Amino acid sequence: MTEPLYAGVELGGTKCVCILAAGPDRVVATERIATGAPGATLGRIVEVLREWDVATRARALGVGSFGPLELDPDAPDYGHVVRTPKPGWSGVDIVGPLVAATGLPVMLDTDVAGAALAEGRWGAARGLASHAYVTVGTGIGVGIVVNGQTVRGLGHPEAGHLRIPRMAGDDWPGHCPYHGDCVEGLAAGPAIAARSGRAAELLSPDDPAWDGVVHALAMMLHNLVLTTAPQRILLGGGVPVGQPHLIPRIRAALVASLGGYAHAERVAEDIQRFVSGPELGAMAGPMGAIALARLAIADVAA
Repeated sequence: MTEPLYAGVELGGTKCVCILAAGPDRVVATERIATGAPGATLGRIVEVLREWDVATRARALGVGSFGPLELDPDAPDYGHVVRTPKPGWSGVDIVGPLVAATGLPVMLDTDVAGAALAEGRWGAARGLASHAYVTVGTGIGVGIVVNGQTVRGLGHPEAGHLRIPRMAGDDWPGHCPYHGDCVEGLAAGPAIAARSGRAAELLSPDDPAWDGVVHALAMMLHNLVLTTAPQRILLGGGVPVGQPHLIPRIRAALVASLGGYAHAERVAEDIQRFVSGPELGAMAGPMGAIALARLAIADVAA
């Protein structure tokens, strides 16, 4: 029997991917759209979904978006972007126009939470009860999955904005417009460029700017280990993918920071797998939207 199709939208800070698929092994259509002004961007997404006739071809629609987002279905602004540094997008309704255009059940979550779900279903976290997906690029996002469900409550995790102990002797104020020297303000791509004067991809592996990046990310992972207790942490996004020397350094710094406490020995013994890259690569985000669409059907059935 042919698997049913689902529609998905990965709405990223610089690009969107629309997808019609059953899973990684059956992708019927994809289209990339530059993320610009809200009206034009959402309007083009609606056009693509209508061109594909998803209202009759797909069972549900999943949307993985940059945030922060209002995910409480009972909130008056459910499906909206809340306060975000992305110009023009604060308060924008994402879900409303897509429901109106397709009539499909919709599941919304952050793009990184969707990617985490996809890695749990088809990728590097298959068979695990809990895992975290960290993406480091224009921003830093963290998706946390426990027993097949993303963690949410008062909003969704924003671990990229955690405050962390600073590296000894480092008093750079950071680049986050909200928190200055949070993890994102120290280790995301724009922060690296602001501090070093060059884009991350132009820095050599031995550039001292990476010391602060490694420290910030290892401290964030330390906090994830001791708060959400993931069985694996997947580290993706443009910065670690473009700088393969980072993950080995982050692994070593994490083990040292944990200092043998609690389950630190188990982390150290399996550190190559405990902190590793995603298997789905560039398809993690689009497949995340498909994974969310599958949850939309389960949510309707419940």
